[in-house]
Amino acid sequence: MTTEEKRLDRLNELLFALPVDNMPMTLSELDGYVTGVLACPEMISPSEWLPEVWGETGDAKFADQKAAEETIGAVMAHYNSVAETITRSLWIEPIYEVDPNSDETLWEPWVDGFTRAMRLRPEAWENLLNLADDETRATMIFMMALQDIYTGNSKFTDDEIDEIDLEAPDLIPNCVVTILHQSRPELVGTLTANLPGMPHRAAPRPGRNDPCPCGSGRKYKLCCGRN
Repeated sequence: MTTEEKRLDRLNELLFALPVDNMPMTLSELDGYVTGVLACPEMISPSEWLPEVWGETGDAKFADQKAAEETIGAVMAHYNSVAETITRSLWIEPIYEVDPNSDETLWEPWVDGFTRAMRLRPEAWENLLNLADDETRATMIFMMALQDIYTGNSKFTDDEIDEIDLEAPDLIPNCVVTILHQSRPELVGTLTANLPGMPHRAAPRPGRNDPCPCGSGRKYKLCCGRN
């Protein structure tokens, strides 16, 4: 197990240790949430976004000071890790949950976390939507449509939802990068190679059933695509 895998496993344990009746975020929700915080056109301080991680009341009810320090430190470390990845590679690798029975990739918790972050600054996101180029605008609308599917408020047909459900895990990273290119250009810095005003087009992520690029011989969804 790599250092990164150990870090994520410990973060997952710490989140599960929070009072379940307060509905704290899962690891996948947290990953989408901090990505949404970083993608926001306006900076959001930890004092504002951290309480949302702990659950509905915003009170973590930590067992003791040691648990509080470790949990907060682990969440902030993940926030910094996502920020570093975005800055370094202009890409994200969402942490999706996987249904243990069907091996299906569950993108919904990640999207729920991302859109919860958007609700912290609704006016900023609305302004970006109004000013964005057509592709970025379509991308933002698609992300919100994914949330509607998750909450059962979608106007798509069942067949359309089934198709989107299969494609969403591979589309989400490209959607986020397209949004980041306009919402937080300072994060991408010199890595942005497109002409000014043009949306960034990220390299395609391997398909879920494609061979994993790590060379393991397994399908991507069963190997590196699990995280």
